[in-house]
Amino acid sequence: MILFTKLLLAHLIGDFLLQPKKWVKDKEKKKAASKYLYLHVLLHFAVTMILLWDFSFWKIALFILISHYLIDLSKLYANSLFKNESIPFFVDQVLHIIVLYCCAYFDNLWEHTSSLFKQLDWTLVTAIVFVSFPAAIIMGKLLEPMSEKLEMDHKSLPNAGKYIGIIERLFVLLFIILDHWEAIGLLITAKSVFRFNDLKESNSRKLTEYILIGTLISFGIAIITGVIYISL
Repeated sequence: MILFTKLLLAHLIGDFLLQPKKWVKDKEKKKAASKYLYLHVLLHFAVTMILLWDFSFWKIALFILISHYLIDLSKLYANSLFKNESIPFFVDQVLHIIVLYCCAYFDNLWEHTSSLFKQLDWTLVTAIVFVSFPAAIIMGKLLEPMSEKLEMDHKSLPNAGKYIGIIERLFVLLFIILDHWEAIGLLITAKSVFRFNDLKESNSRKLTEYILIGTLISFGIAIITGVIYISL
């Protein structure tokens, strides 16, 4: 575990702390011709070797250097294929972490991966998945008849309400599992404070009732899910 932790730390330092925006922009513009691409992967090699502090790991560091170069280069040429720039970024990061994991456990990769899956709390995984997008879809169906009666005269970010609901339900589930029910009250209070100005400016009783019903349903789903998980 300590080997993977050190490799991950080296990746975080090299990719986020020691990579100026100037380098990123130059790589995006010049791609394989950018000198900063090669400086970047060499820096990763150096940071990895420093953190490992054992020359016998040079093969691992070299493999990470080569794979990092190939992944970053692929990302630079794939960026133009995606409208959402965050997609190639996250794919890039996932691939890097997979490489680090394989390097850390290369001698018993299959056994270690199998043991991780066996140790997973599948009930918890199911609860987390349920309070995210499935719960959002359920809420959408429940609130659809009400939303059609509202007149929205203000603009908001696309799907902002859905993602806020998902995040708040994940927090509620976490607080229940940790047995901190009082934190749920603080979360409700914080949401009420942020919503106060919108409700005050709109001066709409329908909107107030809609938000209140939606909030209670959202928290209710998360609470029921948390209680069921604990009981199981």
